[in-house]
Amino acid sequence: MFTIEHEFDATVITLVDEGENGQPLLEDVAIAAFAECVTITQYDPRTNTEQVVTLSIAQLHDLAAALDLPEGVYRLER
Repeated sequence: MFTIEHEFDATVITLVDEGENGQPLLEDVAIAAFAECVTITQYDPRTNTEQVVTLSIAQLHDLAAALDLPEGVYRLER
């Protein structure tokens, strides 16, 4: 399950782990898309902190392309 919210300066997508086949649930993942970057945030109960990863828009495009490519080294032409 996921939600999409449009805020003043970002679009926020929250991914909710509903569990499957008795697997333990993981914490929600929040993805905030800004004009200049995308942040991915998830609470880590082991450290009692939120972990944040920030991707540039170029890194986000590379990630999207990488999901459909075989193993190897690539450079996208922009």
